[in-house]
Amino acid sequence: MAQRKRSIFAKGSPTPVGPYSQAIRAGNFIFISGQVPVNPATGEFVKGSMTLQTQRCMDNIKAIITAAGSSLKDIVKTTIFLTNMNDFAEVNEAYGNYFDLEPPARTTIQAAALPKGVAIEIDAVAYVADKKE
Repeated sequence: MAQRKRSIFAKGSPTPVGPYSQAIRAGNFIFISGQVPVNPATGEFVKGSMTLQTQRCMDNIKAIITAAGSSLKDIVKTTIFLTNMNDFAEVNEAYGNYFDLEPPARTTIQAAALPKGVAIEIDAVAYVADKKE
């Protein structure tokens, strides 16, 4: 029987601090858990501009999607959680640098609070087509 789902672990992304996987591959879909701006090399939270924090979240996602054998171009949906919607323009600009002509569908939500007091968290879903498609 084919494996229904499998956990993805990327060495270049922060280790989960709770009972969850960095990502799960289920069929042709990859579900990436929310990534906060943690530098996986140091375990420290990125401080400073929202540009730097967004880049760290996206670099973590990129490491995970790469470990899953895919790439950012296969991401079909993201959700960005912000604690301050006034950061939207800066986040939007930094985020946009990670996608070419066909960026994924996206939702941006203001949250009252995020884990560890961070200002941003981003999750993603990717679709990896069979080679026949």
